[in-house]
Amino acid sequence: MNSMTEANRAEEAREVLITRSFKAPRRLVWQAWSDVEYLKHWHAPEGCEIEFKRFDFREGGEFLSCIRVPAFGECWCIGTYLEIVEPERIVYKMAMADPDGNRVSSESAGHVAEWPEETVVTLTLEERDGGTLLTLHQTVSEELAKRTGAYPSWLSMLDQLAARLAAGSA
Repeated sequence: MNSMTEANRAEEAREVLITRSFKAPRRLVWQAWSDVEYLKHWHAPEGCEIEFKRFDFREGGEFLSCIRVPAFGECWCIGTYLEIVEPERIVYKMAMADPDGNRVSSESAGHVAEWPEETVVTLTLEERDGGTLLTLHQTVSEELAKRTGAYPSWLSMLDQLAARLAAGSA
């Protein structure tokens, strides 16, 4: 019984970690993450739309985005880029926001109360076998991310990115 409790705690504590291989050069995958003209075509789950009200891709720069989800409504997020090492690494923190970019609690934004007030996303890109290996880490429980739809949203976005890259564009 004790080992089951420890296993449950370990499962709950595991944070989001997703790896994906793309048959595309790292410079193109980098551009897909660093250029808003590319991001707006794939950085929302399938069936959703994204708007970037602000996008300042530099260390200390901020973004303000809104994903419009037909079954939910609007999901505004504000983020700050903490580290940018071209073409290898992007680190940013993000939080729920209102349309003006003011931080709000997850619960007041219509999400579950246990979602963290802020998460950090670390993205690394490695050249691998003629393509690019992407590793995405987010500081939130994988179990919570799966339950709230955040995890499958990442998977859907990465699927859309893969399709764009395969078609020769990001």
